[in-house]
Amino acid sequence: MTETTDIPRAAHARTEGYGGPDTPFGAYTALMATFVSAAATTAVVARRTRKVPDRIAWSDLALASVGVHRLTRLLAKDRVTSALRAPFVEYQGKGLPSEFEEKPRGSGLRLAVGQLINCPYCLGEWVALAAVAGLVLAPRPTRAVASVLTVATASDVLQELYARLAPES
Repeated sequence: MTETTDIPRAAHARTEGYGGPDTPFGAYTALMATFVSAAATTAVVARRTRKVPDRIAWSDLALASVGVHRLTRLLAKDRVTSALRAPFVEYQGKGLPSEFEEKPRGSGLRLAVGQLINCPYCLGEWVALAAVAGLVLAPRPTRAVASVLTVATASDVLQELYARLAPES
């Protein structure tokens, strides 16, 4: 029979040669469990409230997709939300307009959260889960929020286009 002190050693042996100090597997596991729990909770609540739709309309998915993109960039990179990220990341410099470049800091869960909230692609799945949960459980307010974010995204694209096409003064 294996002693409990051998369990961490066995887990370490399975991941040896993979990752390193920047790969906190235990924290990643906790984050994955949190994500799966949130998804399962959403499914249970939707089922119990009988709000499980046969399908989500393409128009809602398109609206949510653009909204998720904008909210993810806002949370992961925008200057305005840097105070939320600061405990988990270090400032590295300016990025795209109105964005900061940062790198995750710390170790364990702090590092894993820093890696998650600093990566728009990684954070996108979490925001997408919230958006789909919103479309299922509270579609009208979710559509309103997604509409604001979608209009902001269109505005960002138009600002960039204008800046590229406008003659320099």
